Amino acid sequence: MAAFVLAGAMVAAGGGGSAALSGTAPTGATDPAAARNVSARKADGKKAARKGQPEEAWRRMGLRQLKRQGEHAVECASRSFGQVRKYFLRTPCRSMDRVLFGVVDGNGSIAVVSVVWVTMGTRSQSREFRNLIDVHGTGDVTPLAGSALGLGGVEFTGWHYDSRPTKSTMVIAEAETASGHLSDSMLDATAEVATYLPRP
Repeated sequence: MAAFVLAGAMVAAGGGGSAALSGTAPTGATDPAAARNVSARKADGKKAARKGQPEEAWRRMGLRQLKRQGEHAVECASRSFGQVRKYFLRTPCRSMDRVLFGVVDGNGSIAVVSVVWVTMGTRSQSREFRNLIDVHGTGDVTPLAGSALGLGGVEFTGWHYDSRPTKSTMVIAEAETASGHLSDSMLDATAEVATYLPRP
């Protein structure tokens, strides 16, 4: 997919994508101790998310929720782009919920997290959708505009992404830094935990 900028509805023409299952994500030096810390936070965050406790999940990740906004829809093509949009035109979804979170860590660094629940007609259609969107460069579901959170201008590159199937529903999540600095491993873990958050 093309990268998506949270400044209204402008799609950037550059790289980016859904998951990094094909292509190479940018990487940097990783502190082993910090990585272990993030891994422990992720495990704790998942436990809280599975219990339907989003704010507790963020807390266990060392984050605090600032704001959130959400939208429910029964049509997906107009809320997506690239090959993903073409797929929805051929194979309409049954429903979609999109939520955008703004979260902050103890150092004041802010991240934006997009979580989308897409329900298809059958499990096989959900698998087809996942096989498409998990490939970097194929398009995406358009995140909600960040202006309502006061966090416009954030580009979702698709490198900090995760997806999780549940019956005929696919959950996809992406995380990006809005201000300050969060490590790649922290953004990756945040997206993974977000796929376990309860559907609105």
